Amino acid sequence: MQYYGNLALRPERVQEQPQAPVRKQAQQPSKVVRRRTLPLAEKLLYLFTIAVVVLVAGFIIFRYAQIYQLNGQIQDTTKQYNQTTDQMNELQREVERLSDMKRIKDMAEGYGMVQVENRGITITSQGGRDAVALKP
Repeated sequence: MQYYGNLALRPERVQEQPQAPVRKQAQQPSKVVRRRTLPLAEKLLYLFTIAVVVLVAGFIIFRYAQIYQLNGQIQDTTKQYNQTTDQMNELQREVERLSDMKRIKDMAEGYGMVQVENRGITITSQGGRDAVALKP
């Protein structure tokens, strides 16, 4: 019966009576409890299982490292591609600006060139004869 603070439920204490002195018996050697060891085959099985798990984990980590490195190379290549594309667009705009016919005509006139009206090529030889080649 449990006692929860109610004195009516509290069991009476039994007075212990002194017992006669106990004779010492010859001590028997205590029984040594030896744990049974694992058999060699089971130990090897555990070792092999751990080795396989370590190898698989190492392979997975190696593949993740390769993927990380490949992603870095992809980002570098993408950055170079974007830079090259920007340079190419800038150079294309410069080509369009420099190939403007009005600008070329103004520069040619600035250097003292004049436009030929008949659009033919005149060749003067030393004998005094002129030859004209016309554009078809």
